[in-house]
Amino acid sequence: MELMEGILSRRSIRQYTEQQVPAEVITELLTAAMSAPSASNRRPWYFVVISDRQTLSEIPKHHEYSGMLRQASCA
Repeated sequence: MELMEGILSRRSIRQYTEQQVPAEVITELLTAAMSAPSASNRRPWYFVVISDRQTLSEIPKHHEYSGMLRQASCA
């Protein structure tokens, strides 16, 4: 997929399968996220990956736009 094709065809996903996300994929996504430029190359990011089922089920009780986490295997 070309870059512009990916950008222009993006969509929100709010329903998930029960398939687990492999640790290698999570690491690859975090590596890509850390490659984003930052002002003065300060790299001020903090990433939190949650895969605990109970925690993912609790978050929607406190955040109105996170209902999809009830189905997600990680976030």
